[in-house]
Amino acid sequence: MTATVDRPYTRALHPVHAILLAGTIPLFLGATLSDLAYWSSHQIQWTNFASWLLAGGLVFGGLALLCAIIGLFRADRGGRPLIYILLLLATWILGFVNALIHAKDAWASMPTGLVLSVVVTALACAATWIGFCSLRAGGVK
Repeated sequence: MTATVDRPYTRALHPVHAILLAGTIPLFLGATLSDLAYWSSHQIQWTNFASWLLAGGLVFGGLALLCAIIGLFRADRGGRPLIYILLLLATWILGFVNALIHAKDAWASMPTGLVLSVVVTALACAATWIGFCSLRAGGVK
């Protein structure tokens, strides 16, 4: 006797989407670490590093958000796509505000820039967690 099991798989993230999503964490984390380095050393170059890392994180995050919106229209996408998109949107908006804060004078960006960098990094980690954890095998019960 042979038993067959039907295991429908939900589609995985497109590889480009996965790379863009995973790339936001090191960029925003690097900006946070650069802000911490500036906070402790007062070397202005650390805020320049943070500004460039924020810009890179915004590019990756914006493209990941675009991929997530396109993926929302796929019929077989399981998981929590709306929460994922809202987290990505919040990450991008607060990251943009953080980039505007970092555009000020180096000392004028502290401590608001540091706090926003920590919040944006936490949001990027949460969005990446939700984005990758929504990939499940099997049917919905």
